[in-house]
Amino acid sequence: MAVAVGRGRGGELLRRAGLALAISISAAACSLVRSAPPPPAQPPAATQGAPSAPVVGVASWYGPGFDGHRTSSGAVYHEDELTAASMLYALGSRVMVTNLDNGRSVEVTIDDHGPFVKGRKIDLSEKAARLIGMVGPGTARVRIDLLSAPPNSRPIGPPRYYVQVGSFASSSNASRLRDQIATRYPDVHIDSVVAESRRYYRVRMGAFSDRSEAESRAARTARLGLPVVIITE
Repeated sequence: MAVAVGRGRGGELLRRAGLALAISISAAACSLVRSAPPPPAQPPAATQGAPSAPVVGVASWYGPGFDGHRTSSGAVYHEDELTAASMLYALGSRVMVTNLDNGRSVEVTIDDHGPFVKGRKIDLSEKAARLIGMVGPGTARVRIDLLSAPPNSRPIGPPRYYVQVGSFASSSNASRLRDQIATRYPDVHIDSVVAESRRYYRVRMGAFSDRSEAESRAARTARLGLPVVIITE
């Protein structure tokens, strides 16, 4: 009798019920897979070309007389913009500077090299210095936190020195001067930079690892009647 029932209508109903149950379980399993949370995001890679750990040291600010002068990046310094000079970070880096005396912070862009005073880590624009309350004292003990740095920034290390003998808006003028000096010094080259939507072509020699070497080259080159400037990067 059991075999007869399994082959009859009752057996067919049981078979269909089992099939429906299997489909339901399979669908539920698919639903669980689709709703599973995504894996946690990987932390961003450490920024290259600048220290990732906070730097603590003395900050100063650009005094009167610098407004309107061109910086190492080629941009013109304006005292009412949030910029700074440092030898610790690549040009174009963004850093947060916090005055440890009062807790005030300001975010600035590194667009120049400096300060060239032993023990100081950063030179702020006048506006940045005013925002963290250090214009009056002139200097302050600060903490510097790196926010971002340009891709492929040069790793931190000893400064490099260049002897610059000209800066031109015309690449052909820069090439002519380079060719003239190349007969004497094989390390002369053209370094281009964009500032305020314009490209400039700088004729340089180096790099020198020691400033005295750069000064010696500058003295010899100045005898040729060229406007010599030593650039630190």
